Amino acid sequence: MNSTQSADSLTLYGETFQSRVLLGTSRYPSLQSLSDSIAAARPGMVTVALRRQMNAGGAEAGFFDLLKRHAVPLLPNTAGCQTVSEAVNTAHMAREIFETDWVKLELIGDDYTLQPDPVGLIEAAAQLVKDGFKVLPYCTEDLVIGRRLLDAGCEALMPWGAPIGTGKGVINPYGLKVLRERLPDVPLIVDAGLGVPSHACQVMEWGFDGVLLNTAVSQATHPDAMARAFAMAVEAGRSGWLAGPMAERESAEASTPVVGMPFWHHDGSTV
Repeated sequence: MNSTQSADSLTLYGETFQSRVLLGTSRYPSLQSLSDSIAAARPGMVTVALRRQMNAGGAEAGFFDLLKRHAVPLLPNTAGCQTVSEAVNTAHMAREIFETDWVKLELIGDDYTLQPDPVGLIEAAAQLVKDGFKVLPYCTEDLVIGRRLLDAGCEALMPWGAPIGTGKGVINPYGLKVLRERLPDVPLIVDAGLGVPSHACQVMEWGFDGVLLNTAVSQATHPDAMARAFAMAVEAGRSGWLAGPMAERESAEASTPVVGMPFWHHDGSTV
């Protein structure tokens, strides 16, 4: 990593990470595929669900050995929780098992869209922050909910791009852009719904701080190749944002000036 990249590293809760890509670890066709994808993406963190540890043994034991070999920071999540008490209890168990205060807080309010429960999410976040957790809440792009989560003590947000596992890309560009504009100093990581590298590049060009990927990589024909492509897209999008994109215009404007330039006729003469 060069000095420019190091100076622009992702920082969450005062800790710096080597990459702006966070990678999920579920639904890969094999442990080798997961290992290759981690090596290709070189993520800043990898997410892991407590339920995998609760079933440790055989292939699952190999799963945790794999994560130890890669030495990537773990981000336990509360996937599948539907009540505040369930999410809080799961986070506490994960802290004991994985020996980390980090938690990706998921509290699902609708089984069909897997949309977060905004009311319960704020309550659970406030409790976990009080209990000493570094909470990364999975939320929608709603600005008011985002502000309430920050008031509860969260120092970063993980708004969705689209429902989990859909691969649709950002379905509400306006909402995400407003969230970015109104919370300029808050780390925002787009989580869920991205399907191809261009989706990740796009949100990074809008000024988002990172992306979390799982299904887009694990369900690709070649997960490791897709992981590498996403990592490059995130880097390209971030570089584009830092470079300062030109302002969009409604009408064309020539890039080459014509004032003072000769006009050539078909016969070769000039005016």
